[in-house]
Amino acid sequence: MNKKIQQVILFAVLGFFISCNGIKEVREANYEVVPLPSDISLSSGGDFKLNSSTKIIFPEGNVKMERNASFLSDYFYQSVGMKLDVSSAAFEDNVIELTLDLDNDHPEAYRIITTENRITISGNNEAGVFYGIQTLRKSTPVGQYAVAYPPVVINDEPRFGYRGSMLDIARHFQSVEFVKKYIDLLALHNINRFHWHLTEDQGWRIEIKKYPKLTEVGSMRKETVIGRNSGEYDGIPHGGFYTQEEIKEIVEYASDRYITVIPEIDLPGHMLAALSAYPELGCTGGPYEVERSWGVFDDVLCPGKEETFTFLEDVLGEVMDLFPSKYIHIGGDECPKVRWEECPECQQRIKDLGLKDGKVHKKEFYLQSYVTARVEKFLNEHGRSIIGWDEILEGELAPNATVMSWRGMQGGIEAAQMGHDVIMTPTQHCYFDYYQSQFVDEEPLAIGGYVPVEMVYNFEPVPDVLSDNQKKHILGAQANLWTEYIKTPEHVEYMLIPRLAALSEVQWMQADKKDYKEFLERLPRLIDIYDNLDYTYATHVFDVHAKLTSNFENNCLDVELSTIDDSPIYYTLDGSEPSESANLYKGKFSIDESAELRAASIRQGGKMSRVYSEDIAVSKSTFKPIKLLSQAAMTYEFEGAGLLVDGMFGPNNNYKTGKWIGFQGNDLIAVIDMHEAVEISNVKINTAVVTGDWIFDASEITIESSDDNNSFDLVRNHSIVDTHTDHWEGISNHSVDFDPITARYFKVTVKPNVMPDWHPGSGRRAFIFVDEIMLD
Repeated sequence: MNKKIQQVILFAVLGFFISCNGIKEVREANYEVVPLPSDISLSSGGDFKLNSSTKIIFPEGNVKMERNASFLSDYFYQSVGMKLDVSSAAFEDNVIELTLDLDNDHPEAYRIITTENRITISGNNEAGVFYGIQTLRKSTPVGQYAVAYPPVVINDEPRFGYRGSMLDIARHFQSVEFVKKYIDLLALHNINRFHWHLTEDQGWRIEIKKYPKLTEVGSMRKETVIGRNSGEYDGIPHGGFYTQEEIKEIVEYASDRYITVIPEIDLPGHMLAALSAYPELGCTGGPYEVERSWGVFDDVLCPGKEETFTFLEDVLGEVMDLFPSKYIHIGGDECPKVRWEECPECQQRIKDLGLKDGKVHKKEFYLQSYVTARVEKFLNEHGRSIIGWDEILEGELAPNATVMSWRGMQGGIEAAQMGHDVIMTPTQHCYFDYYQSQFVDEEPLAIGGYVPVEMVYNFEPVPDVLSDNQKKHILGAQANLWTEYIKTPEHVEYMLIPRLAALSEVQWMQADKKDYKEFLERLPRLIDIYDNLDYTYATHVFDVHAKLTSNFENNCLDVELSTIDDSPIYYTLDGSEPSESANLYKGKFSIDESAELRAASIRQGGKMSRVYSEDIAVSKSTFKPIKLLSQAAMTYEFEGAGLLVDGMFGPNNNYKTGKWIGFQGNDLIAVIDMHEAVEISNVKINTAVVTGDWIFDASEITIESSDDNNSFDLVRNHSIVDTHTDHWEGISNHSVDFDPITARYFKVTVKPNVMPDWHPGSGRRAFIFVDEIMLD
């Protein structure tokens, strides 16, 4: 009999015996962790058996390696309840040895070799050993078990040197204790950069001794807006800041876990908290207050005043004393130029610098470039470098700046092509303040958007459009968690994980080795650790996942259902709650008439997942071939024209879920082929409206008919009047009746609105978002 099979049988029998006698059951370690190591090669020989006598040994006199050993001992205690001794003495057997003898130039590479008597984790420095420890930790089953580690050789190193995660504590402050817990969470996911967003319009969170009013005044807002700028406020003061001693403590805590803390002092915009403390730094002199609502505000620092630069250099000087990181993030995003256009001192500075309007940007944009370059020069003189959001590309990019590309990938592409380093963090993959489910009514309040786990996992930070040399400028990727709507530690964790697990594989693994299906198979073991550490996480990956595809050949909707663990799925088509007496899903099926699909997985013990829900409304045009004659907005094209006749409606006006198709300024023009001449007397169309995002209702719907798809006759032109006089959002339902007309082809045109006088985009054509065209 094969030796490995004999061992499995032996451990099974032994596990049964000891579990029946109150002794620990034996479980086998699984090296396929998140992120997945580069190479896992199983070896011959016996398993290493972890027990309470196992020693963790490290090189004598190496404080960092001693700390690594203590971390590993703590991790074992968390996972299996064993607190192993740590020693620099030499032991031959039953040891886990940490060494620095790995022949690999990569500073974060490691190797794990497991034999019957020893586990060796080696790196060429302490950081590599730490990541090996994380892999061994995650390989260990969680529970009161004895653990057997199969013989193996693991060689691993990360793809990117910059693996980041940003936490905004300026909108909603978090305690020192939670920031440390957050850092521990980053370490679990092999992340090595903590981008700490410390200042905002809504609060200044870092003690600056030379400017005490920054925290005395600027750290506290008197109340917070309820919801999304509803105009109503909670009446509850909110504030908090970190003393310099607390910041040193957090920086050291992170450093012990090989995480560099990168502070962000956002300038010259997002500075209302600072202006409320020192109003003389603004263009108007105030008065200002710490902002109570969310958004982008006109009052920013005044670069026409020399005192502004004195202030910035004093602040950044103290920041550099607290943070040893190479990078200081200076923001640079969302800085309106309204005050600068009217400020005599700013205009004098522009004149003195000889700044002129360019082909793309006005001279005030070049004034911001001057601010960025001057701050960069100051930091460079002190041995530091700047990171800025991709808005710093507008005007002239500072000579040595690293660009953090958030408004998509294009800013990063442009910066890399210019020879600048880039960190990719586009909203569509990396903004973890976005919803992670299409069914937002069942979720805690978020800023909007839609970034599920799979979308994170499918992120590729290095665009093919770049040359090989340009690709070297992509340093890595980062998650961003903004906290306008995230108040509590539990909510932070919920928005972060397991999406951070998906991003960790983007950051760590080579792109050709990633596989989403395999990731989902590995993820539950990481979630066992989340449970053990009392993290709050989103459970959407355990829900039923539905793939609904319009079948234009058979004029139906093909339905495929799945779960992460292949657990049984039950479904109904009449809107009733699924149970074990409902239809058992056995494979792909089709729907060709109106239905109310409900599906749920029922796992062992009768535990039911969240119910998946989708209402399908079938009209004469549903599942019929459709062609767009106008171009959708590239970002909001999603699955294309088929979205308009798939029988499914956006359940809410979250236009980023893939349920809506968007047009920026263009008319929506589509032709539907009914296959044969059909009598039609009504069209129904829904639009999503979020005027704050420049998305308005339609202004006009036109229906035309044709028998040959060449010559079309007007059927009906329907005008829509929007009587709102302020921002609003929702779903508009339009039903247009007309005299019955029989034809094979129908052309539908939906025209956008021109934004009204009360809107900042006044006079421009708005976005329109449409989710379904129903002809009956």
